[in-house]
Amino acid sequence: MATPLDTDAGSELFSSYEAEFKLVQADLTQKLDQIPELSGEPRKAAISQAERALEEADELLGQMRLEKQNIPSSSRPKANARFRTLESSVESAKRKLASLSSDRAALFGSRYRDDPLAGGADGGGGASDQQLEQRQQLLHGTDRLDRSSQRLRSSQALAAETEAVGASTLADLHQQRERIAHTGQVLYESEGYVDRSVKTLRGMARRMATNRIITIAIITVLVILILAVIYAKFK
Repeated sequence: MATPLDTDAGSELFSSYEAEFKLVQADLTQKLDQIPELSGEPRKAAISQAERALEEADELLGQMRLEKQNIPSSSRPKANARFRTLESSVESAKRKLASLSSDRAALFGSRYRDDPLAGGADGGGGASDQQLEQRQQLLHGTDRLDRSSQRLRSSQALAAETEAVGASTLADLHQQRERIAHTGQVLYESEGYVDRSVKTLRGMARRMATNRIITIAIITVLVILILAVIYAKFK
C-alpha cells in the first residue's frame, strides 16, 4: 500500500496510520453493507460493531492529524489531500450508520411498537436489551483499550527503530569526519613534502647553472691559452 509520500522523511508514521485506517475502513464498509440485511439482535450487534469501527477510524484520523505537522512542507499538500479524502469517507459512513440506526422497525424486529405505552408489556425484553447494551459497551471499551495499546506499542517500536537509525547515522558521520580529518592531515604533510621537493629542485637548478658557468669559463680560458700558444709559435 506504498504511496509516493512514503519515501519522504517524516511521513513513515503517517503512512502507517493511513494503512491501518484503510483496513478499518474496509471492515466498516463490510459491516455497513451487512446491516440492511439484518434485524433484531443481530442488527443491533452489527450496528455496535460499526460504531466501534467508526470510533477507531476517528482515533486514527486524530493521530494522522497530529503526524501531518511532522511532514516536510513540500510534501504536506499531498498528505492534506489524502487526509481530507479519508475524513470525508468517515463522515459519509457516519451518515449512513445514523440512517440505518434510525430504522427502529428493523432494529427491534417484532418487538417494535408504534405506541410507546406498549413497551411496558415487554419489560423483560427491555431489561435484557439494557444488559446486552452494557455488555457491548464493556467489550467496546476493552477493544478500544487493546487497539490503543497496540498503536502505542507500534509507535514505541517505530521510535526505537528511528533512534537506532539516528545513532547509526551519527556513528557513520563521526567515522567520516575522522577520515576527512586524516585525509586533511595527509594532504598537509604532502604539501610539506612538495615544498621541500621544490626547494631541492631549485637548489639543483642553481648548482647546475653554477656548474655551467664554471664550465664555460674553463673552456674560454683553454681557448685563450691555445690561441696564445699558437700565436707564440708562429711569431
